[in-house]
Amino acid sequence: MALIRWPAGPGELSEPTSDFERLRQGMEWLLDSFTSPTPAFTSRVFPSINLTEDKDNYYLRAELPGVKPEELDISVVEDQVSIRGERKIPLESKEFGYHRREREDGTFRRTISLPMGVESEKVKAEMNKGILKITMPKHEKAKPRKIQISTPK
Repeated sequence: MALIRWPAGPGELSEPTSDFERLRQGMEWLLDSFTSPTPAFTSRVFPSINLTEDKDNYYLRAELPGVKPEELDISVVEDQVSIRGERKIPLESKEFGYHRREREDGTFRRTISLPMGVESEKVKAEMNKGILKITMPKHEKAKPRKIQISTPK
C-alpha cells in the first residue's frame, strides 16, 4: 500500500511535523555554516576572471593579488585554458581573533572553456600589479572571414 501526502494548499493547515522538520534542517544548516572551515555562504571562486575577445585573440584577465608569477602554472589545450597556483596569506598574530575572514589562501585551479580553439604555441601571459593577462590567438578557422559576393555578367 502506498501513502501519498499532498502539500497543504491555500487555507489548509500543513502537518506540524513537516514544519518542525524544515526548522530542524534550517538550524542544522545554520550551525554547520558557523562550524565548518568554509561556510556555505562563502564564494570559493578564485581568481576572478574576465574573458574577452576581438577578431584575432581571446583575452583572459585574472585578479591574483599577492601571487607571484613563478607560482602559477598556465596551460592551454584545444579550447580550454587552466590556471593553477597557490595563494599564501601570512597569518595574523596569534593574539588576534578574527571577526570576519574572507580572504582565503591555499591552492586553486580554474579551467575556462573558450568558444573556439586557439593556437597554443602562440599564447602569451604577462602579470602587472596583480592582474594576469593571457593573450590567446584564435585559430584561422575561428576568425571571421569576409565573403565576396559575385554577380553574373
